[in-house]
Amino acid sequence: RNSAIGATTLDCYPTTTTSPMATPGGGADGVVGIQTQSVPPPSLLGGQGPTSLGVPSPSPAVGSAAGAASAGGAQGIDELLPLVMNLTNPEQREGVLLELSKKRESFSDLAPILWHTYGTVAALLQEIVSIYPLLSPPTLTAHASNRVCNALALLQCVASHPDTRSLFLSAHVPLYLYPFLNTQSKSRPFEYLRLTSLGVIGALVKMDDADVINFLLQTEIIPLCLRIMETGSELSKTVATFIVQKILLDDTGLSYVCATAERFYAVSTVLNNMIGSLVVNPSVRLLKHIVRCYLRLSDNIRAREALRQCLPQALRDDTFVHALRDDATVKKWLGQLLSVVGGAAPAGGGGDGQQGGGASAPGSSVGLQGSVGLGGTAGAPVSLGGGPGDVGAL
Repeated sequence: RNSAIGATTLDCYPTTTTSPMATPGGGADGVVGIQTQSVPPPSLLGGQGPTSLGVPSPSPAVGSAAGAASAGGAQGIDELLPLVMNLTNPEQREGVLLELSKKRESFSDLAPILWHTYGTVAALLQEIVSIYPLLSPPTLTAHASNRVCNALALLQCVASHPDTRSLFLSAHVPLYLYPFLNTQSKSRPFEYLRLTSLGVIGALVKMDDADVINFLLQTEIIPLCLRIMETGSELSKTVATFIVQKILLDDTGLSYVCATAERFYAVSTVLNNMIGSLVVNPSVRLLKHIVRCYLRLSDNIRAREALRQCLPQALRDDTFVHALRDDATVKKWLGQLLSVVGGAAPAGGGGDGQQGGGASAPGSSVGLQGSVGLGGTAGAPVSLGGGPGDVGAL
């Protein structure tokens, strides 16, 4: 990704070789996110589970699970617990995965039951890693995709539940999903797999938890999302853009993306390309998240100056007036953005939907030090849990 941006830099973003990682901390200003119900059908929704070594010490099989369930007072617990226990039975697992994925909305405490029941998380992880060999070369079938998506749907419960979210992160479970996000096949089984995996990450960032953002910034999630934003289906693009938006809404995430010209232009170039595509095939749902990303970037002083030159012309003129006629929120955000960066493209600026053409500014007084790519901490390559693909090449 960085190779796609080095050619254009602006005075407010001096060319540098390195930049420090953003320090932990910061918060997020909330925004209405994508409704997971509108993503895939129940069997294809994203989910999560624990890591190989991060699973907590199990209590006696039904003990802790029954305790969690009794607290929620969910009906039908006598039916739920045997299903959860049967996840560890390879012969019954496929049917149980389907049943539990259908019932997950009915049990508010399914997540702690899944997490604390002996062997359950390991069984879900086994479902995930078992299809790694099918990713490259791409031989994933619809049946195998549906099965692993049912497992991911259960893991999504764990990711979004307040009692298990921190455990989920501590176990580094999201890394098991990154090989799925790194696939490029456009066949339906792979598209559903990517979309479901994005749903898991989306469920994490939707919680507006600074710990979630700090964790994701130490991984390759931004480059992975950027590629999907360029090449995925409309729905995958929407969820990936939502994830980037939520990262930017966190103060640490905004500082991270705007710390170097390379990071800023990696994000802004993809957003610009997406606007160009929306001119031909409008999508208000996707445009909403793109505009919100631009508006949040404008909160950073140097990014604001860069946007004066590289904000797409389609956002400055009346290109999307008809598409946004019924969406007051997006029109308000767009108005705020234009009032900050200017409504007309400056002379010589890259306002045509392509990257701005400002000259690089070596020796600028703004000192950016250190250097890290968009994903990962300096000197700490991310392990992807043994999945195929080379995410580090992004």
